[in-house]
Amino acid sequence: MNDEPDLFAPVPNAAQPPVPPAPVVETEEEGDGWIALDHYAERAYLEYAMSVVKGRALPEVADGQKPVQRRILYAMRDMGLVAGAKPVKSARVVGEILGKYHPHGDSSAYEAMVRMAQDFTLRYPLVDGQGNFGSRDGDGAAAMRYTEARLTPISELLLSEIDMGTVDFVPNYDGAFDEPALLPARLPMVLLNGASGIAVGMATEIPPHNLTEVARAALALLAKPELTTSELMAYVPGPDFPGGGQIITPEADILSAYEGGRGSVRVRAKWEIERLARGQWRVIVTELPPGSSAQKVLAEIEEATNPKVKSGKKTLSLDQQNLKSLMLSMLDRVRDESDSACPVRLVFEPKSSRQNPDEFINTLLVQTSLEGNVSMNMVMIGLDGRPGQKGLKAILSEWLDFRHTTVTRRLNYRLDKVGQRIHILEGRMIAFIHIDEVIRVIREADEPKPDLMRAFGLSELQADDILEIRLRQLARLEGFKLEKELAELREERDALRHLLADPEAFRALLSDEIRKDAAKYGDARRTEIRAAERAVLNQTVADEPVTLILSQKGWLRARVGHNVDLSALSFKDGDSLACVVETRTVWPVVVLDTKGRAYTIDAAAVPTGRGDGAPVTSLLDMQDGAKLAQLLAAPDDARFVVASSGGYGFVAKVSDMTGRVKAGKAFLTLDEHDTVLTPVRVGAALDSCKLVAASTLGRLLAFPASELKELAKGRGLMLMALEEGDALTAVGLVAGEKALLATTSVRGKVADEKLSLGEFEGKRGRKGKAMPKRWQVSAITDL
Repeated sequence: MNDEPDLFAPVPNAAQPPVPPAPVVETEEEGDGWIALDHYAERAYLEYAMSVVKGRALPEVADGQKPVQRRILYAMRDMGLVAGAKPVKSARVVGEILGKYHPHGDSSAYEAMVRMAQDFTLRYPLVDGQGNFGSRDGDGAAAMRYTEARLTPISELLLSEIDMGTVDFVPNYDGAFDEPALLPARLPMVLLNGASGIAVGMATEIPPHNLTEVARAALALLAKPELTTSELMAYVPGPDFPGGGQIITPEADILSAYEGGRGSVRVRAKWEIERLARGQWRVIVTELPPGSSAQKVLAEIEEATNPKVKSGKKTLSLDQQNLKSLMLSMLDRVRDESDSACPVRLVFEPKSSRQNPDEFINTLLVQTSLEGNVSMNMVMIGLDGRPGQKGLKAILSEWLDFRHTTVTRRLNYRLDKVGQRIHILEGRMIAFIHIDEVIRVIREADEPKPDLMRAFGLSELQADDILEIRLRQLARLEGFKLEKELAELREERDALRHLLADPEAFRALLSDEIRKDAAKYGDARRTEIRAAERAVLNQTVADEPVTLILSQKGWLRARVGHNVDLSALSFKDGDSLACVVETRTVWPVVVLDTKGRAYTIDAAAVPTGRGDGAPVTSLLDMQDGAKLAQLLAAPDDARFVVASSGGYGFVAKVSDMTGRVKAGKAFLTLDEHDTVLTPVRVGAALDSCKLVAASTLGRLLAFPASELKELAKGRGLMLMALEEGDALTAVGLVAGEKALLATTSVRGKVADEKLSLGEFEGKRGRKGKAMPKRWQVSAITDL
């Protein structure tokens, strides 16, 4: 028998922990009101999750507020801190909120109030903050003992009808006070200011919108409930951010986000090019996308121009070096000139006025937060009390339902008040008409109230009112006022009943109120919507001249600049110079191997310095059995004549040879024993050139280069017919009647020979004619 105590057994006469009020799940192993630990944990976690979702993180579709925001507004209104009132210390406001409605830390309430006062965070701030309430650069607000606050005029959209029976009130956390469950929003605030929050298992990110546009969309949907989201976008084309900027997302993508309630928009900064004297210019950024700031942009530029070595590394990575070189070659200086008059003013000065302004700006957009995505995840608590993701039409439709209910309650509340007042005044009118009899009954009765009720058919309420009125109210003038007020109230009662009974009149009232609020509080759109391509950085390194040096054994190195002194180069033992290619760092470098594959190397990745460089095979993944055949470098749109020793060839662009895969791609189709000839760059129109081809048996053929075919890959056309044992050794493009041949004689003498092409001209694919002295030609160029 095990004598160890059961740690989970109930202690006799001990107070048991409270169990949440949910049905107890019992199984065969469970009884006596106990619940399994896993069931209890699951239920408790779900209750906690729903508490966070509904009590902290998500706004209501009805008024667009989270509980803490709603409590802040109600508490400030209760304190008399309406627009125009003298502001009081924020600490006093926070104390009122915590003591009456929000039993949490003071930081949660103060931070929420700070956010509601920031005009760079909310499109329509609800709190008027006096003092330091933070900045768009990420600076925090001053402590609540140093700041003051009151409500803004636009907060009336949420609070003006709260005492008119429009919303339900619920007890606060300790039952000592009542607080509104919702605020009677006169416009859909959930769209106007948006919201951001993270709950348990869900999050929300609702962008702000323009008040005038949202009001117009609500009016349109009220008039025609069958409108689609696409039709509503004629009124609400997209979000409207406090800091302005430009939305470049296509309309179709914005529509998709509004239909499903989820998506994103891409926002970029606004700038202008300021022209200066002597052809100089600079870029002035005046508006930033949400989530960005002047300090953030400056920090990003500092990181790019002065990068730090990454953890675990000894030197900067190649990407860091390239980016640093690019930014330093492009940007001369940047400074922040923001002030109270210009909330955002960033000045970017280029290194040279000869730079292309569009390329300059594009680089800044890619490398900094001047352009970025803003997510849209419109999750909120609906009128049914359930959290969910809602599209634009669903939000407006639910708010209109809420507004219909709110106005109905307001009218009924007013109708009750008017009815009560009419009832009181009718009793006073009876007393006024029978004043002498009323006085006699009151003077003679021990209990005048029941005697008055019996004598004049009054209600208890009317009798109480008559007994409380002053004698001055029985004057003749007061009688006229009484009749006038009674007539006005009866007219108002009839009007209220008409509004409640006639749907068309009720809808006209809703429309009129929305239209008046839009006219009073509306403003112009700040964020421009103009579709544009996303900024992409085509040039990732500085555009500088560079010379590539390839050795016979495949070692590749780079030297900055052109016209490098080759005599100063040294090579490993047994190695020597193979070729020199003058190029630029922004041009791709293409390697052709002996099996016809083309590989791409970044010129900036080629080692510089005084060393021997690096093997070409370390810069790419060359296939087994293949060796380096040719090396070329030129812009993407440059064209080359590519040919094989088998007699075939074609014209191809450099972009057809390049690719992102390190293992290269199939480019030139070769037969067994075929070799790749040195590619010849096409400098002029092919119509004005001749293609000259030479073979090992000393034959030469010249034909119009226009007969060549331009291909992306393949074998090409037959350039020259070859006898058995013959092969092409060189091809070249010649514009004149003579060509310069790099030749080797039968005796091994190397010389440059000039040759007239007249007798060697023929049709493409012919054998050509024998050259004098059976030269072996290694290169053919124009004179």
